[in-house]
Amino acid sequence: MYDKFKMNHYSKISNNVKKSEFSKSLQENINLFKQEIFKDDETVIYRYFRNKEKDMQFCLIFVDGMADGKIINDNILKPIIYTSMKENLEYNEILDYIMQNVLITDEIKKIYDITTAIDFILYGDALLLIDGIDEIICIDAKGWETRAISEPLSETVIRGPREGFTECMSVNVSLIRRKINSNKLKFKFRELGTVTKTKICICYIDDLVSKQILNELYKRLDKIKIDGILESGYIEELIKDHPASTFKTIGNSERPDAVAGMLLEGKIALICDGTPFVLTIPFVFQEYFQNSEDYYNNFIYGSFNRLLRILGFMLTTSVPAIYVALTTFHQEMIPTQLMLSIAAAVEGVPFPPAIEAVMMLTTFEILREAGTRLPKNIGQAVSIVGALVLGEAAASANIVSAPMVIVVGITGISSFLIPKMLGPVVIIRIICLILASILGLYGYIFAVIGISFYLFSLKSFGVDYMLKIGSINKLDLKDTAIRAPWWFTENNPKFVFSKLVNKYKGSR
Repeated sequence: MYDKFKMNHYSKISNNVKKSEFSKSLQENINLFKQEIFKDDETVIYRYFRNKEKDMQFCLIFVDGMADGKIINDNILKPIIYTSMKENLEYNEILDYIMQNVLITDEIKKIYDITTAIDFILYGDALLLIDGIDEIICIDAKGWETRAISEPLSETVIRGPREGFTECMSVNVSLIRRKINSNKLKFKFRELGTVTKTKICICYIDDLVSKQILNELYKRLDKIKIDGILESGYIEELIKDHPASTFKTIGNSERPDAVAGMLLEGKIALICDGTPFVLTIPFVFQEYFQNSEDYYNNFIYGSFNRLLRILGFMLTTSVPAIYVALTTFHQEMIPTQLMLSIAAAVEGVPFPPAIEAVMMLTTFEILREAGTRLPKNIGQAVSIVGALVLGEAAASANIVSAPMVIVVGITGISSFLIPKMLGPVVIIRIICLILASILGLYGYIFAVIGISFYLFSLKSFGVDYMLKIGSINKLDLKDTAIRAPWWFTENNPKFVFSKLVNKYKGSR
């Protein structure tokens, strides 16, 4: 699979290597690895051995823990040691004979230069050196431990596949391939990070993808200059359209079915080795409210859940601001009986509603973050008990009013409907609250208008961030706030980005 990797120079090691080609002397080659390339590295194993009949010395070099010991012993060492070599073999024929008749592995290649050999051995392959030959054999012997496929905790569903991506890129590629059995599905491999040499894979469907977006992605990846890539979040921050924005312009998912669905829409998936989170490009605002389960359930139920998430977004961003605006500036808009109840509840509270809201919202975010970082069982207890105890104690001590506890509770619970949007929601909530505490409902309206203008100005790889929102076209409304039934759709997949991007404009 990795034959198509564009092997770059392992820069820091290559600078210390005095030559770029191998010698015919086995001992010179081994000394090169031991004394220059992998000096003081005790994880590199050098296994010397001979064929039982032919007087020829071999050495197998591999990294302990990266190569599979069973492959090393059963498929490489035993065949070479016990196979009867032809007596009349010349030195220039031995390499081909071993590759074609002795080794029992699925991927073998000849290597002529040292820098390429370094890249392969660091990724778990084994190098076979033969005395008297200035070429070496690279053997696929990868065998590091990987996490088993399991249900992703961040995207649980009631109905749908239970498998999620793992940290192994080859496993993730196979999960996508199983979902889309088409020769149009393409995988392009690259490396990022001058030190870590992290493997990435760009995945798309050839007939559906926008070539402009694909070319723009290649350009941005080529500009990345960094020592190490340890997670796909590094790449996301380096190639996103608006790095300072809290709104995502690149999606991510742990679910193979969700990524497969996005590929069928004409999007691009970027798989990074070492992380279960696969990036999807481009990303538009409406995706915050979409869930893969919407397409597995009845379209009425799926549409209802999607509308519920939109309502949750409105509540979690607006309820504190509207409450503060009404109780501070517009008491006449509140029904008399309700206003009397609120006035009785806030009597004796030393802080104005705006300060109350900031205090309670900050406390809620602290409890949420603590519950997330603690072990699962303890975290749930801290979140629930902490919220109940602190809310009740604060209201009893007249530090905050009971209505504010209700407002913050509605705000916090509503935010859980859109877990992908927790960061932007906090920023929007703060902006609305500050302006509402200064100008009342006018300030809240100004905040909504300003945020709307900002969202409409964003782009994701040339695609409008608010794509389809505000459109009155029947086709555009089929997969936005509601999910239309499958028989009502004119195109399957749901929509194709290559058909929507009529005029591409780079936004960086």
